[in-house]
Amino acid sequence: MGASTEPDGTGRVPRIGLPPDTRREFFVKLLWIGMWLAFLGSPVADLAQGHHTPVATALGGLGLAVFVVAYIGLVIRQTGRPLGRLLVRVCLTLLPVFAVVLSLTLGPEWLVLFVYVSVAFGAVLPLRWTRLAILATTAAMTGTGLLLDTEPEYWLVIPALLGGFSMIGVRELVRTTRELREARAQVAQLAANEERLRLARDLHDLLGHSLSLITLKSELAGRMLPGRPEKAADQIADIEKVSRQALVDVREAVTGYRRPRLTAELAGAQVALAAAGITATVPDQAPELPESQEAALAWSLREAVTNVVRHSGARRCVIGVARRETLEGPIVELTVEDDGAGPSGLAPGNGLAGLAERLTAVGGTLDAGAAGRGPGFRLVARVPAPSVGSAA
Repeated sequence: MGASTEPDGTGRVPRIGLPPDTRREFFVKLLWIGMWLAFLGSPVADLAQGHHTPVATALGGLGLAVFVVAYIGLVIRQTGRPLGRLLVRVCLTLLPVFAVVLSLTLGPEWLVLFVYVSVAFGAVLPLRWTRLAILATTAAMTGTGLLLDTEPEYWLVIPALLGGFSMIGVRELVRTTRELREARAQVAQLAANEERLRLARDLHDLLGHSLSLITLKSELAGRMLPGRPEKAADQIADIEKVSRQALVDVREAVTGYRRPRLTAELAGAQVALAAAGITATVPDQAPELPESQEAALAWSLREAVTNVVRHSGARRCVIGVARRETLEGPIVELTVEDDGAGPSGLAPGNGLAGLAERLTAVGGTLDAGAAGRGPGFRLVARVPAPSVGSAA
């Protein structure tokens, strides 16, 4: 009756344990929680049917409104923006008091309020007290029903117990989800730190010897300049050779870091799609290709997956990489197909034009458009596969 959820940006699956970032997300979350208030139809109908005096009806409506506000305040605190401790205590006190008073004064139709009290206790109280509080709430509801001489079907014992203990499970789900997000952020930070350390080690290995040699030869040239200018010139020429070679090594290292690898992009696509809640079918390996063709397909895969995650609203995505024989010669074909919103779901600046240029530069082609069956989008990138390429 109060699952802590919110939209994930696609309007499909609510996220858990995160505060809303925008006013729209806040109202969507509030609506999601408010759906469970439909079970208050019995008290509302009791007020609307005029079974009570005008004063009792007015006070009952006011009490119900205060009860609902307190309940929503307690449950929505699970979004990550908790209420103050004093306000939480006030709400926890108001809920059972209003449930007892309204049920005893207005009739058995109001016993459903105890179910919401049980859910609120399950959502907020410390775990060591939660179970006792839920059992005590159920017992209080049963006792109130007996005082009202109510038929057993109005006591709502099972919903009170089920709602309270289910909310304990929701709390644990929220807590686990938050811990997973924190762990994922830590893993990403550790990976970034490890990559920086690796780059630092590689640059040290590349430049350490060269810079030491340049320093040494610079000192020698400085000592030779007054009396032996010819030998100083030789040292300066050596310095130029060493520095040029160091520059070539650094450029090669940086190019290796910046050039995307198709196999690495496949692994990254699997992670990105899974993080977005999209069921993905991704191959483990790819056919071997020269560097330029592999880079073009890797950029195409990265852009396509980015579009699927950000714009498509898809639930499923299938990625395929295969080597094929055509009349023009062997090619390697990359296919990315989703079941999302289709071409209209893509943002205008999605980079498809840039991908087409990259592929054209290596003799490849790009096809992008609606999937063949039903909604969805399909991107197909092809590059020529020279004879050096073979299935991995």
